[in-house]
This record gives sequence, structure tokens and C-alpha cells, in this order.
Amino acid sequence: MKIGAAVNIRAAVPCIALLLAAPLFAGENTDVVIMKNGDHLTCEIKGLDAGVLYISPDYILGTLSVDWSKVARLESKQLFIVRTEDGSVYTGTLNTGETPADRPVQIQVLEGPEKEETIESTKIVNMTQTSEKFWQRFNGAVNTGIIYSKGNSTTQYSLGSETEYLRERWSLEENFSSNLSASKGVTASTRNNLTLTGTHLLPWNNYFYSGIGSFLQSSELGIRLQSTLGGGIGRYIKHTNRVTFTVLGGFVWQNTGYTPSVVPISAQNLAAAAIATQLKVFKFNKTNLNLTAAFFPVVSEPGRVKLNTNLSYYIKLTGNLSWNISVYGDFDSQPPGNLPSSDYGSSSGLSWTFGLK
Repeated sequence: MKIGAAVNIRAAVPCIALLLAAPLFAGENTDVVIMKNGDHLTCEIKGLDAGVLYISPDYILGTLSVDWSKVARLESKQLFIVRTEDGSVYTGTLNTGETPADRPVQIQVLEGPEKEETIESTKIVNMTQTSEKFWQRFNGAVNTGIIYSKGNSTTQYSLGSETEYLRERWSLEENFSSNLSASKGVTASTRNNLTLTGTHLLPWNNYFYSGIGSFLQSSELGIRLQSTLGGGIGRYIKHTNRVTFTVLGGFVWQNTGYTPSVVPISAQNLAAAAIATQLKVFKFNKTNLNLTAAFFPVVSEPGRVKLNTNLSYYIKLTGNLSWNISVYGDFDSQPPGNLPSSDYGSSSGLSWTFGLK
């Protein structure tokens, strides 16, 4: 890929992310949160994620992070999607009933005039503010970083974005990452990866099916464009306010177009089984680790295997701003021609979140 084309791709992604973020305006500050120490907050409840309740008082710019375990009462007339440890999902407004001091806080989800669910606060994994308006259902982040060395005139920079569109029993996710390394007198090295995922909960708690579409460009592996399409069935092995761990099994089809000047093969089609895992670990308002790994035993070429891994680690700085460290790795046990069997790299930079956070 030419540097100009790569730059155009990178320039387009922030614009797309900002367009998605633009409609996420603040709602009414009429929600009430009462802490166990007696503090009374009138605000807009944004949502709950990883043990952190995000709220936005009208007298503060930005979003405050509150320890969910320290909340005694809350009330909101806004609509929320509420997910629990056992995989159950509810949609409704929020209230807190009378709870004895020695008992866990009970959250009431009012799904209709005659339908109410009462849930222990410790069992709630995620609460996401939703809306009847399409543009107010997005959450996500934009990541960027750059390194420059005068000694060998080397410039390295990275750009990424994560966007989620959430509904009661299904969600759509977009993940984009782009890395470029350019040195004087040396051909630029580029890697661009776009992954689109759709997930729908099954009737059985904590089970889901998922479809995936992934597109990869890698100058190191001689890949002009690699398209991967497939799907499978997965399960939440652990799903709490601190840890989320999922496994998925399925099948994928992969078409890889190689750079003609590197490999004489114009294109290659493969069918493979897929085994994927995802691990998320959270620490209240401080750090967030996300690890994904996908293993592909190639059915159409027995003995050949492929592996993709991605790791992201976020350290919160202030408000919606974090420092992120990302690591990626690609492996092919039987690459065509004399191409390398692996590609890996890392990047670090700033991350800005929008939506829930």
C-alpha cells in the first residue's frame, strides 16, 4: 500500500468516529444517585461497566466515575439495558426499593406498568443507556500514537477505533487498527485490520451466536487483502463486574490476495474451523485489559494452522482520556512462497472514549 493511501485511510477513521460520537449529547440531569456515606447526587446516569457507574452532573464538565459497590440507592426515568451474571437481559427504567442495611442493594427494573424485575446490585454486570433514537445507542473509543526518531528519520504511528451499537439481545461491533512505519530510503511497512462482529444472545442464558467479517492488509506478510467471513456459537464462561471470559467455536472461509511482486499466487481460498476466546479484566476506574485469540485449523489444507492475537491495555489518565498499549500477532504455519510465517508488533498512545464513558 502506498503511504498516501494509508494516510487517507487513517484520516477517514477519526472522521467516522466523530460522526458517530456527535449525536451523543447529554440527556436530562434528573437522575438521583445516593451513596452509602449519604452523599446525594442529581445527575444523568450514563451506564455501568466493569464495576464503574458513570454519571454526569450538570455542574461538572465530563463524566464522573463512581464505585458501584458504594451506591446505596438510585432512580432514573431513562431507558436502560441491564445485563446480569446469569446472562439475563432486561430493558426498563431504574429504581431502588427499601433494603435492610445488612442486605445487598436491590435494583428494580421497571419494564412496563405491570412488569417489574428486582435484581441484587452485585449480580448486575452491565447497564447501558439506550434510546429510541438510532444515534444515541453508540459507544466507543478512538486510539492514536506516534513515534519519531531523527537519527534514521523513522516515523511510526498507529490509529485505531472501537465502536459498539447495543440493543437488548444483540449488538454490532467495529474494531479498526492501522500501523505504519516509514524510514528514509526504505519502503514503508503497513498493516491495516478492520473487524466487524455481530452477536445475538440465544434463549439459553450466557450462550450466543456470532458472525464475523475481517479484512487485513499486511506488507510484512505480502498480503494485499485478506477477507475472512464466518460465524459460530459461543458461551460466557465468566461474566462479572471484574472479569469477562468467553469461548466460541465455528467455521470461517478465507480469501487471501497476495502482492504480485512478492508471491506469484494471485489469490488463495481456504476453509477452516475456528476456536476463539476473549478475556477482559477490569480494575475500578484504573486499568482495563482486553485479550483476544483466534485459532484456525485449516480444513482444506490439513496440517496448516493460523493464529491471530490482539492485546490492549488501558491506563486511565483523567475523564475520557486513557493511555493505551496494544500488541498484535499473526501466524501461518505454511505461508506460500518464501513469505515469513509471522508478523507482530506493538504501539502505545492516547485513547479517547465516547458514549457510555
